[in-house]
Amino acid sequence: MSAAPARAAVPVGRSVTVRVPATSANLGPGFDTLGLALSLYDELTVTALEGTGATVEVHGVGEGEVPTDASNLVVRSIAYTFAWAGVDLPGLHLVARNAIPHGRGLGSSGAAVASGIMAAKGLLAGLVELDADRLLALATDLEGHPDNVAPALFGGLTIAWTTPEGPQHKKLIAHRGVSPLVLVPEHTMSTALARSLQPTSVPHEDAIFNVSRSALLVAALVQSPELLLAATEDKLHQNYRAAAMPETSELVSLLRENGYAAVVSGAGPSILVLGSDPSQRLPAAELVARHASTPWEPLLLAVDFKGATVMPDPVRSTTSS
Repeated sequence: MSAAPARAAVPVGRSVTVRVPATSANLGPGFDTLGLALSLYDELTVTALEGTGATVEVHGVGEGEVPTDASNLVVRSIAYTFAWAGVDLPGLHLVARNAIPHGRGLGSSGAAVASGIMAAKGLLAGLVELDADRLLALATDLEGHPDNVAPALFGGLTIAWTTPEGPQHKKLIAHRGVSPLVLVPEHTMSTALARSLQPTSVPHEDAIFNVSRSALLVAALVQSPELLLAATEDKLHQNYRAAAMPETSELVSLLRENGYAAVVSGAGPSILVLGSDPSQRLPAAELVARHASTPWEPLLLAVDFKGATVMPDPVRSTTSS
């Protein structure tokens, strides 16, 4: 009897570095559908080792808070991808340099999932190839919704939807005038809690309202940013969640009353202001600083157009090339 063929294995010492952007989902009316990649990044270096198990070094956001073993979400995302590929998971050492705030509505969990899947893609290079559809399917399996992971993976403005064949996305390039400002509070918000406040049904007229605004928002972000204030109106989720984050709700209303296209970023409590011109961001941040009862950190960001990137570590991967 001939011996069974050897299973493919990642060479010991292979190392990759991944960079993944923050994201803001919903963008007002585009609930569970629209997402935008932002120029704030988590960076991850993963090295394959002999044996099994995982160790994680965390620097920056989450240091001393997130798990540093195999229960870490990034490690679990790598393991999930290897299991799908049918390749044995090697020992892993991860070094995470995080800048995306946790629990603030900026897609930190989606970024962690995307980081793990992209790291697995890099480690599996030459053994198993993962195309865009597979990346999105794996990420959606882990995250539950494609609206954050799609822009994290692919960058730009993304429209995400699901079909019987799996999640789908369309990437669009935002107008060069679109200028994001993110206002980040000290307190956090649970996505699960935010979702629990949603009703199971909404009035017919509210659904029609959001359909019209979502269509307008795509046009505003891609072609006509002067329409952003009207395009970011919402009746499906923000009002229902207002009681759980009253200061966020009050500041969004204040900003909008003063002409700024402000929305809750993802599940909150951060606020996203979509300026039609970069000059709008500082006055908006100053308005919040004058009226907020607690500190809010202003982040003047750009739209990220690349999404997640992965590259081999030229030093540690030389023996595996």
